[in-house]
Amino acid sequence: MSESREWLVQWLRDAHAMEEQAETMLNGQLNRIENYPELSERIRQHIQETRQQAARLETCLDRIGQGSSTLKDAGGKLTAMAQSLSGVFAGDEVMKGSLASYTFEHMEIASYTILIAAAKSLGEAEVAQLCEENLREEVAMADWLKSHIPATAEQFLARADSESDNAKR
Repeated sequence: MSESREWLVQWLRDAHAMEEQAETMLNGQLNRIENYPELSERIRQHIQETRQQAARLETCLDRIGQGSSTLKDAGGKLTAMAQSLSGVFAGDEVMKGSLASYTFEHMEIASYTILIAAAKSLGEAEVAQLCEENLREEVAMADWLKSHIPATAEQFLARADSESDNAKR
């Protein structure tokens, strides 16, 4: 296997671990934002997309005769669990989660942009096409978050004021 192809395999494995981490992180976040139904619904949808993205990456790895990295996948899940647990103690968890999610989406966007370029360079059209599908979903999620973060912040502040008023009574 050429060195370029080895890099593509490495990056596909990294992306697979990233999607495993994303699923764990999103599930952890979802369990604590019941007061934000629109955000909860979009996260549920993105969890399904994330599972499909991981499956597409497995297809890519199979296509080039490789498999995902169990060690990287486990590491990603452990990191996500730690991130998720750290949010439990933040009074503004929904805002910290929105910030983390928006940032994570952009990391995924960059990763898929690299994978598409590498796959095209190596003549792996199917790999590039599958990564383009993942990229479209990540861009859509980042755009959704960007357009909804202001409303989430307003909702959060209104709830905080309401809870403060109730506590004073």
